[in-house]
Amino acid sequence: MRTLKVLTGGLAFPEGPRWRNGKFFFSDMHAHQVLAVDTAGKRELVCEVPARPSGLGWLPDGRMLVVSMTDRKLMRLDRDGLKTAADLSKLAPFDCNDMVVDARGRAYVGNFGFDLHAGEKPRGTTLVMAAPDGTARVVADELMFPNGMVITPDGRTLIVGETFARRLTAFDIGADGSLTNRRLWADLGNGLPDGICLDAENAIWVACPTASEVIRVKPGGEVAERIRVETDAFACMLGGADGRTLFVATAPNSDPEKCRATRGGRIETTLVEIPRAGLP
Repeated sequence: MRTLKVLTGGLAFPEGPRWRNGKFFFSDMHAHQVLAVDTAGKRELVCEVPARPSGLGWLPDGRMLVVSMTDRKLMRLDRDGLKTAADLSKLAPFDCNDMVVDARGRAYVGNFGFDLHAGEKPRGTTLVMAAPDGTARVVADELMFPNGMVITPDGRTLIVGETFARRLTAFDIGADGSLTNRRLWADLGNGLPDGICLDAENAIWVACPTASEVIRVKPGGEVAERIRVETDAFACMLGGADGRTLFVATAPNSDPEKCRATRGGRIETTLVEIPRAGLP
């Protein structure tokens, strides 16, 4: 059994984890902040996002992209602050959430599709692609809460976790960014996928909040490994100098008010054998 070590704690609700240039970046969603932490646990504020940050990524020129959830916008961090990169409000029916950015700077952004915290019934929703020029369009629909996403190393396949369908779904990526050939990548049975990351053996680490674990899944759905967490695991990312550090974003729950009051969120880490691959 692997053990997790706390890299940093006292967070409201960590999400959207990414490794880049020797630092671990993440959104503290309910604290309205994007943060970075180094391997020694030293933390810094990257920016504040009033409408709640979620998915993170980078353009080819190195500028950060941030999903702004409740106003359903994609933001770009320029030298003089956050700017609107794309307005997704007419394409995303409810709060935007996770994202993956491809090598050309095209951002694939999911959304809830319904009011989760008000107890509404889940329903199918869209996946939106925003291009670097600010244009945006729907590239997939009828997804059941599209959440964590990865792109394979060849740039040809996007895999998305459909939380309330309990599955990972794959698409072919076209030259213009379109998604086609929708297919099942893995049936997770009782597992609800949240954040995901890909390794060099084409297996996917999946954060499963309701099961309080992170699982490593092979194509087709075989679970190769399970790592238990003390609270709930909401997202994960492979990183570190050799790509073998598994970072796990954990919290006792996802309720905004409770998260801000208890500050029980953490970034926890463990070493694994197979390094990261693909994007993010």
